[in-house]
Amino acid sequence: MKKVTKEVYLKWYEDMLFWRKFEDKLAAVYIQQKVRGFLHLYNGQEAILAGTLHAINPKTDKLITAYRNHVQPIGMGVDPKRVMAELYGKATGTSQGLGGSMHIFSKEHNFYGGHGIVGGQIPLGAGLAFADKYFKREGVTLCYMGDGAVRQGSLHETFNLAMLWNLPVVFICENNGYAMGTSVARTSKEQEIWKLGLGFDMPCGPVDGMDPVKVAEAVHEAVERARKGGGPTFLEMKTYRYRGHSMSDAQHYRTKEEVEEYKKIDPITQVKDIILKKKYAKESELKEIDKSVKARVSECEKFAEESPFPEKNIMYDAVYEQEDYPFLPHKL
Repeated sequence: MKKVTKEVYLKWYEDMLFWRKFEDKLAAVYIQQKVRGFLHLYNGQEAILAGTLHAINPKTDKLITAYRNHVQPIGMGVDPKRVMAELYGKATGTSQGLGGSMHIFSKEHNFYGGHGIVGGQIPLGAGLAFADKYFKREGVTLCYMGDGAVRQGSLHETFNLAMLWNLPVVFICENNGYAMGTSVARTSKEQEIWKLGLGFDMPCGPVDGMDPVKVAEAVHEAVERARKGGGPTFLEMKTYRYRGHSMSDAQHYRTKEEVEEYKKIDPITQVKDIILKKKYAKESELKEIDKSVKARVSECEKFAEESPFPEKNIMYDAVYEQEDYPFLPHKL
């Protein structure tokens, strides 16, 4: 694995802080009804993405995830202004404003969604890996899911085929403890989710999902195994989300004290403490990063605010082929 240097720590700090502030801004504009529909935020889970990006090759490897999917495409290289615009439903968004919060997508940057159906991305992730193997490409697919999605039958079907066909895929469960609002303890006899891989003889294990170094080490090992023909891996990233499942979640299932306890191991704070302890940067320098991050988020907001909404006919053009449905109006 690439060394975790001073530069890496500083990049992690800036990236994770930007992702956090980016989504904080989304929460603010959601309340103003500028972003509609559902909104699922990633606050607290940023170490998983930071560690993953350090361990993969974004030019060849692919990411696919569920609907908590705003910051992953940014990490893979998508312009955050376009991600913000997509959430606003604007024509300059990643899917011309038609996908919204749960369906960010960028084939150009090897990010394949953004899927609103719980667990729907799991077989698709294996399908992407199958294509890489079939066409003899060196890419590895990283397929993310929440702890609620592992209850889906499609996970077991996918694990079976992935092992049978020895696919270059890494399955990653981001276990934040609650699925939508029900704890793992109430929905699963086996609370150590990583053990689901044992039934398929799949390499598997738990990972501290609040520490980007631990994440990077585990993902690197799994990705290299897949790249060398060793097949799939299943990792359970134990993490925590500081906000509700979505913006409409009243969070009655947990206490404020529990949330505050987990904030003591906030991945951003952990990285910041290491930077200061090892004297990679001074507090004043980190404040400059903070200032820069806030300015970038403001630029994204301004871009989304000023972008136009898509033309109405786009809704038809994206679903129907005009030749097959000549009775549909091309322009409304």
